[in-house]
Amino acid sequence: MSYAIYRWLHVVGIILLFSAIGGLVMRQITATAGEAGRKLAGMTHGLALLLILFSGFGLLSRIQIPHSLSAWPAWVWIKVLIWLALGGIVVLIRRAPGLAKVLWWGIPILGVIAAYLALTHPPYIAG
Repeated sequence: MSYAIYRWLHVVGIILLFSAIGGLVMRQITATAGEAGRKLAGMTHGLALLLILFSGFGLLSRIQIPHSLSAWPAWVWIKVLIWLALGGIVVLIRRAPGLAKVLWWGIPILGVIAAYLALTHPPYIAG
């Protein structure tokens, strides 16, 4: 297999690993801490969103993407949509427990798509 395929398998594996570990740790926390565990997850989720937003715009600045919304390439818009989806997903997790298995796989897939866009900046996505 090529270097690129191994690199992508590596990224996918990392995302899945952290998803699985996060789920297992949260199960343990909620078993012992109850509501405090949910609050911890919520605070961590919010902090993560802020770090991603801040660092993402910093990275856009470093690669000289203009701050004008109309000048953003399509891949940036897709990443913003993924960020918004992952920001609101906590509501779906809580209110639609029947979707848990779909979300178990869907959330890491969004992570892989975001990683792909970040690493490749694909010019062929019409924008």
